[in-house]
Amino acid sequence: MNSSLIQLLVLAGIAVFLILKLRSVLGTREGFEKPTLPADEATPVRRRGFEVIEGGPDRDITDNVPEGSPAAEALAAMKAAEPSFSVSEFMGGARGAYEMIVMGYENGDMDSIRPFLAPDVFETFAGAVEAREAQGYTVEATFGGVREVAVQDATFDAETAEGEISVRFVGELTTLVRNKEGEIVEGSATEIKRQRDVWTFARQMGADDPNWLLVATGD
Repeated sequence: MNSSLIQLLVLAGIAVFLILKLRSVLGTREGFEKPTLPADEATPVRRRGFEVIEGGPDRDITDNVPEGSPAAEALAAMKAAEPSFSVSEFMGGARGAYEMIVMGYENGDMDSIRPFLAPDVFETFAGAVEAREAQGYTVEATFGGVREVAVQDATFDAETAEGEISVRFVGELTTLVRNKEGEIVEGSATEIKRQRDVWTFARQMGADDPNWLLVATGD
């Protein structure tokens, strides 16, 4: 065997030894392996979730009466019977009705406010106006505005679906009463009188007629 062949076999043996050694250090890869991700990508990110609270308090109710009170439960029952009912919108209407009814009474214009009064309330107001006129008295009144309006109480009759809401008003007005000779017998044109009333309005929830009637007055 010549020397060149011996050298070739020795080199081949060394190459095989190096390949086996390298495989034992690096290991083997078979098929496709997903590349290793950097540490900040490999670690799953835990995202903080946000809890969605359902069925919380109805602000339309709790802005007007204490949460959980009998009045709040009554107002909730009204809204269940008539989903379009809004306490806040009712209060806005009550404010306007108060001024209209007070001024209608003071001016003796009962026909303009008849649609908003229950029959017995209308009779009471109309009787007072008639007695005033029978004595020859006339009233000059100016409405100064509503300084306070708040729900005082509310009830709901599930059998009749009738809701009642009592509203506390504090209004300001000037009144001047003259006799038939034109003399001032009561009030002043410059003195502002603060008037406090508690009025109860009623309506059958879900009915086609949207008007609330004044069914009781007090202070």
